[in-house]
Amino acid sequence: MRIVLAAIDGIFDSGLSAIMDVLNASNAVSAGDGGAPPFSVTVVGAGSQISTANGLSLATVPVAELSHGADLLLMPAVGFKAPEHVVAAVREPANAWVLDLAAASADSGIPLAAACSGAFFLAESGTLNGRRATTSWWLGPAFRRRYPEVAVEDSRTLIQDSYVTTAGAAFAHIDLALWVVQRRSPELADLVARYLLIGDRPSQAAFALPTQLAQADPLLTAFERWARAHLADPPPLAQAARTLGVSMRTLQRTAQAVLGRSPLDFIQDIRLDEATFLLRTTTLSAETIAGRVGYRNVSTLRELVRRRRGSSLEALRHGDADHRARRTPSP
Repeated sequence: MRIVLAAIDGIFDSGLSAIMDVLNASNAVSAGDGGAPPFSVTVVGAGSQISTANGLSLATVPVAELSHGADLLLMPAVGFKAPEHVVAAVREPANAWVLDLAAASADSGIPLAAACSGAFFLAESGTLNGRRATTSWWLGPAFRRRYPEVAVEDSRTLIQDSYVTTAGAAFAHIDLALWVVQRRSPELADLVARYLLIGDRPSQAAFALPTQLAQADPLLTAFERWARAHLADPPPLAQAARTLGVSMRTLQRTAQAVLGRSPLDFIQDIRLDEATFLLRTTTLSAETIAGRVGYRNVSTLRELVRRRRGSSLEALRHGDADHRARRTPSP
């Protein structure tokens, strides 16, 4: 499989190396078969060299000199950036060739793929219009605002819609690389995952921080504060809308447009965030914590944890699962 990987100044080092390492491991594992390596990767740039986000120099093949076609085009992800910096990179005139390459590849029927902020390049090129896609959870609100024609599902780690595949947060580059290998051979992908000790991460919803997501919109920032203030004994959502000076329809529409979920679903996120915080930092019983976050029965909280985190209250309390979950103080 001939893979072309687009590279720009400021490319995310770990994303690039994760893809290269998984594909090189696949070639190494396949070497015993005596055949040609299953994957060849050509890194292309605007010129003959780019500088990564960490300042490393990388030799590239100038895109104008690319001498062969591709079986797959991979988009670049920029280094860990705030949403406005990702959009700036996508709109940077020096990176316009990436958008042109994506559009031309799509017109030629070449499959496209991207992880993390790389999905912005696909969306900017128009190749995601009318399709489902994912990106890093903290970039979801900005992505929705800029690309309303794309159906964003930022709770998913990897989504394939026709000839376009997108993966979620930064280290979902590993999932994307394994998907590439799996297209060639599911058995090889499983073997490489075992060699590299790559686990299964079906959702990034467990790591989305409600407070940070809400900051993408003033109305949602106010709603998030309201929800936390009434978490133990929540009044009807209609009262929240009246308190915030908007209609219930406006609140619902804003939450769906920015977060991709309903106001009630967002409150569930906040409840889970608060419950996790209390489990990790107090000795309160599970029943008491359930009451503090608005549930009369602890079984309801247990089911929410199971469904959203694929875990249990006991595992969260002892850090055995979702060890990265943390509480962001309300502003």
